[in-house]
Amino acid sequence: MTGLLPRPLAETRSTVTLRKRDWKALIAFLEDIEDRAAMDAVLAHEEKVGKEVARRDYLTGDEMKRILDDESPVKVWREKRGLTQRDLAEQAAVSPSYLAEIETGKKPGSAAALRKLSRVLAIPMENLLSHPG
Repeated sequence: MTGLLPRPLAETRSTVTLRKRDWKALIAFLEDIEDRAAMDAVLAHEEKVGKEVARRDYLTGDEMKRILDDESPVKVWREKRGLTQRDLAEQAAVSPSYLAEIETGKKPGSAAALRKLSRVLAIPMENLLSHPG
């Protein structure tokens, strides 16, 4: 947006009608604000813990593409951390066969198992949730 607020075409008590180009500009402006806030949070985190430590927890483009292509986030993070399935299963106190089923998508993984895996991998549990499709 150019700094000027869009002018409504019509307005009722519960709705406002905008031109499509004004709506798109408003959405783009709000997305830019969200992106800047996210980047500020990343930079603040890097400042707090150190860039090298913080970046250890970032996925590369290739790693992110694997997850977006429906590869198991558990597998991607396990490999990022340099662990074998057996090592991760042992450290997280889950059976190797159960971990294999999670990584192959045969089982989603219980909340308790994902919590244990996330602790060993040192990442938030939500980073291990698959998003099918």
